[in-house]
Amino acid sequence: MSVGEVVETTKGAMFALQKRNPTIQPSLAVLQIGDDENVLEINKKMARKIGINVTQIRLPKQCTEDQVIEELLKLNDDQRVHGVYLHLPPAFLTSRVLNTLKPEKDVEGISDVNVGRLIRGDFSRGFVPPVANAVLDMLVKDDGPVEGKNVLLVGGKRPLQLILQCLIEKSGMATLRSNRNRNHLQRQVMQADAVVMLDSGNMDIPSTWLRPRAEIIYCAPTQETGLDERGTSNVVRSCSRWLQDQHYRPWRLHPLKLQPLTPVPSDLEISRAQVAKPVDQLATEIGLLPEELESYGRNKAKVRLSLLDRLHSQPDGKYVLVAGITPTPLGEGKSTVTVGLVQALSAHLKLNSFACLRQPSQGPTFGVKGGAAGGGYAQVIPMEEFNLHLTGDIHAITAANNLVAAAIDARILHEATQSDKALFKRLVPSVNGVRKFSPIQISRLRRLGINKTDPESLTSQEISNFVRLDLDPKKITWQRVVDTNDRFLRKITIGQASTEKGQIRETGFDIAVASEIMAILALADSLEDMKNRLARMVVGTSHSGLPVTAEDLGVSGALAVLMKDAIKPTLMQTLEGTPVFVHAGPFANIAHGNSSVLADKLALKLVGRDGFVVTEAGFGADIGMEKFFNIKCRASGLRPNVVVLVATVRALKMHGGGPHVSRHGSANLSLVAGGCQSNLKKQIQIAQQFGVPVVVALNVFKTDTQAEIDLVCQIARECGAFDALPCNHWAQGGRGSVALAQAVKQAASKPSNFQFLYHSEMPIVEKIRTIAQRVYGADDIDLSLEAQTKIDYYNQQGYGSLPICMAKTHLSLSHMPDKKGAPTGFVLPIRDVRASVGAGFIYPLVGTMSTMPGLPTRPCFYDIDLDPATEEITGLF
Repeated sequence: MSVGEVVETTKGAMFALQKRNPTIQPSLAVLQIGDDENVLEINKKMARKIGINVTQIRLPKQCTEDQVIEELLKLNDDQRVHGVYLHLPPAFLTSRVLNTLKPEKDVEGISDVNVGRLIRGDFSRGFVPPVANAVLDMLVKDDGPVEGKNVLLVGGKRPLQLILQCLIEKSGMATLRSNRNRNHLQRQVMQADAVVMLDSGNMDIPSTWLRPRAEIIYCAPTQETGLDERGTSNVVRSCSRWLQDQHYRPWRLHPLKLQPLTPVPSDLEISRAQVAKPVDQLATEIGLLPEELESYGRNKAKVRLSLLDRLHSQPDGKYVLVAGITPTPLGEGKSTVTVGLVQALSAHLKLNSFACLRQPSQGPTFGVKGGAAGGGYAQVIPMEEFNLHLTGDIHAITAANNLVAAAIDARILHEATQSDKALFKRLVPSVNGVRKFSPIQISRLRRLGINKTDPESLTSQEISNFVRLDLDPKKITWQRVVDTNDRFLRKITIGQASTEKGQIRETGFDIAVASEIMAILALADSLEDMKNRLARMVVGTSHSGLPVTAEDLGVSGALAVLMKDAIKPTLMQTLEGTPVFVHAGPFANIAHGNSSVLADKLALKLVGRDGFVVTEAGFGADIGMEKFFNIKCRASGLRPNVVVLVATVRALKMHGGGPHVSRHGSANLSLVAGGCQSNLKKQIQIAQQFGVPVVVALNVFKTDTQAEIDLVCQIARECGAFDALPCNHWAQGGRGSVALAQAVKQAASKPSNFQFLYHSEMPIVEKIRTIAQRVYGADDIDLSLEAQTKIDYYNQQGYGSLPICMAKTHLSLSHMPDKKGAPTGFVLPIRDVRASVGAGFIYPLVGTMSTMPGLPTRPCFYDIDLDPATEEITGLF
């Protein structure tokens, strides 16, 4: 192809590219050392012919290799740059430098990856060096046949020699390699149909050595001439490939094989026996781009929210919620069912599916319930990493929450011990003789109605209003948190040191996952949304009755900084190598009990139109599912297609009148039937009120009899379930839940008539009453005087339209933990009502609910240990 033809072809590619994407502009970055402008001008002139942008990064002559690499890393991450040209001295063109550059931006084709691709014959992702392309065009420019031509390559660096040799031989010609001995070289030239001189330092070839009609092709390195037309063509090609990569990528998932053993080993043994895929491999299989992944070791990675922008036009998949009947204290296996279901969908039915799970709190992990990775042959791996720390999100929440608490008490102390003038001088310090408000302080001034930006222009009254939050210590609603079940922190006294100057008050700790910041993490749909919600958090009330927010404290920007990584969901995998998002972990009894909106939204885009996202709601359907529908779906705008309701024979026996906690038990059809006709029936009816089809999943235990299993499935269908099936994923993995997966697929194909239980504009009291009567089965509610006073205050402050998040025991449909089945004839006591304004809900406290669990007599930590020699953990489940 001639130079003119290359230019016209590239212009055509540019026209087609910009017709599809009018805002795109291919861009070349020139990285050079020194002040030489010649090559830059050559590149700009060439770029103008085609219509691409050229930018220059100039480093000083005294720069180091590390500085070059630092600039290359920046260019790698800059999505506006599609090609990089290295105008560097030969001493800087080291393997380390060349291989730092992303192969996708290596338009000169000189990195090891690109050279390897070309030698292997992979032209779909690599770039042919412009010099090699030009040589090949000249060799085949004649109309005559090229097969059988002998081409002699003289001089040059080995990578270019190898690339040319491969390209020439792929075109049907033969190559000869030069011999530096002059006599041998003469004989080689006389045998060649063409001679390619690969650098300008080689000797001249006398014309007497050449065969008739043989030609000599002289090459100059691009470091001297800049990119030619073929190089700029590579820039356009790189841009086109980048745009193609932004489109949705079909999955190429390779499930891991399971070989279930009988009897089933411990969860930890099963987890360790499976070799997980590297997380970057899993990410590639499900269509994630390398730049969308932030790896935390080999097995887990954060996924960047930019994915939502890339796939914004991609249709969502089907949305499935896993809920449960009222559980025993041991739990009934919702996480296990969730994992088993996605293993069945992806590994066995070959449907794209994603599990979205909550991150477990260390409270239950070391308390009584254990971890939350699933169990048996349906779990997230590695389960130790899942259950312990993960990527530090809960620690970030703890740090952010306690920063707010520290800011509250420090502000009360400083306001109590300083004059308005002294406070103002410290809050707006003089730097180099100039006082200046920070952006968050200007926001506070605006909320106070003070439209000034010059600190010197404020009046005395305006200064007083600005510096005095005037928090009432008795009306502070914000508590410190720790991610441990510690009952002795439920009520504490702070400020007893003499340095706190008598600012003593009673407060307490909540468990970390009960923090409003956890709820915000779970409900935010972007970094900006999270930042705004953090700013709106109400931490207390002033003496004059005004709400005081985190933004008033000046701390909300710092909170966003602490939470900026926590907002990204964590990617892990199941035992069968199917993807899982782990994100957020609010409890369902004292918070809204669902994984994050963002994890669900990312997963729904990744699975595609025909895929499935399976998420779970904490505890029974009366708690976690109700909040999923009325709070999470209201915030996210997402609508579920199916509810999977998890039941166990042991829990049904409990609801039918059997013991409250039983790991084993003899067959008893009467107790099972009683539990089905009470609690299971009620939970199915609750789901049906929202207009979503229900599939009952009976999580089978080895002690269950076939008669009990058949009875549960029969009664569930009679009570209105779309279908009811036994699940054996614990013992068999995804294969044991194939029937459930097929039923879910069928139910999801039916039209959904989703509706909220109440309108957001209903009065707060009526919303609470609606939940109590239609979900819990109460006759009515009983508001304490304190609760009614709080409701009146929230209405006055404009919070009346917020949804309701009931803080209620998970062990009964009622407020009485010992009342099993489906209690009736009770009045639900509302002892207090609080507001999580940042999260966006009102939460009534029912009965004696505590936001800080306690440890039992024998916690799980008795069995947890570490082998110092192998660093292996034992006892986790």
